[in-house]
Amino acid sequence: MCEHAMSRRDWLKLVSMLTVTGAAPLLRALDARAAAEPDAPVRIGYLPITDATPLLVAHHNGYFASAGLQAEPPVLLRSWAQLIEAFLSGQVNVVHLLSPMTVWARYGAKAPAKVVAWNHVNGSALTVAPGIATLADLGGKTVAVPFWYSIHNVVLQDMLRAHGLTPVLTNGGALKPNEVRLVVMSPSDMPPALAGRQIAGFIVAEPFNAEAEKLKIGKILRFTGDVWRNHACCVVFMHERDLSGRPQWTQKVVDAIVEAQRWTRAHPQETAQLLSRSGANHYTPHTADVLADVLAPSTAAEGRYLADRAIVHADWHEKRIDFQPYPYPSYTEELVRRLKSTQVDGNAAFVAQLDPQFVARDLVDDSFVRKSIAAAGGMQAFGQPPTFERTETVLVQ
Repeated sequence: MCEHAMSRRDWLKLVSMLTVTGAAPLLRALDARAAAEPDAPVRIGYLPITDATPLLVAHHNGYFASAGLQAEPPVLLRSWAQLIEAFLSGQVNVVHLLSPMTVWARYGAKAPAKVVAWNHVNGSALTVAPGIATLADLGGKTVAVPFWYSIHNVVLQDMLRAHGLTPVLTNGGALKPNEVRLVVMSPSDMPPALAGRQIAGFIVAEPFNAEAEKLKIGKILRFTGDVWRNHACCVVFMHERDLSGRPQWTQKVVDAIVEAQRWTRAHPQETAQLLSRSGANHYTPHTADVLADVLAPSTAAEGRYLADRAIVHADWHEKRIDFQPYPYPSYTEELVRRLKSTQVDGNAAFVAQLDPQFVARDLVDDSFVRKSIAAAGGMQAFGQPPTFERTETVLVQ
């Protein structure tokens, strides 16, 4: 097993947390915090990836304060396990989570929390070693994913199967030529593992794909947004008790995040700087130029990706990363359907019982974000048609 992969102990801890029994003590801590501090300020938990952009921009630009909300400095956490633990126990109350992870939290752990908005769309890619030319070349090799319950794992497994490859989750043993071993790895560990030839590729959110290219240790084989058009990656997750018990507070939180998304779309270069390690708040350890490659890519870069077929669907005119807050029900439904055929480590029996349409209604509360979008100028302000419906386009080639 790759030495950078998530340890079995860490994985088992996370698996335990996201069960009814394992989540119970954390949820009791949440109840105690809520009772002791019913008017808790905005407490953001985040990982240092571009998925956190709207939350961090909202804090940096003072949108929470402008709405009359007290907001503490965002808390940087180093792993999805830490983020989940901090959220379930009430240490933080606004987080970005991988969209499939919210399914696991609500239905695997029975966590009383809901998706209130999307954080961003696209913003992820499959990056491989320089010697890998096609997906078929990954046969017999190891690829890292950030988490089993991630859009990355879902899309990657679909892509592998479409090319006659079989995803395997076992840690040891020789691989057959048509098998690809998948391991869970922290995003920050992926570029070093690729450089050290411990893995043949990784699929993850930015800016780690851009970083691998900048360091000339890997190349982008395919953007996930060119497979699942305008897919959500991370979403905004909040406690249900805040939605029902503090609706005005919740509305102001969502308003601030939506305004941050609109600002980010208009100011990509400034966003790269404020998120960087040289920014005033040092939100992430990344350089501004690497972040700019993601948020404000050059026309020349797009031409190169078209030539390399990292982008196949030029007619989609997708941005490398974009910001659009509305949680389309069609996406949640399609995600649940695809999760049913996605291999994950641990007990996933609950997924088989999920009804996609029920999950789209129950997991997501779009009442706040609809009002926020209207106040921001409508869906057109985010480059979207003026409707809250769409058809999912997933073309695995």
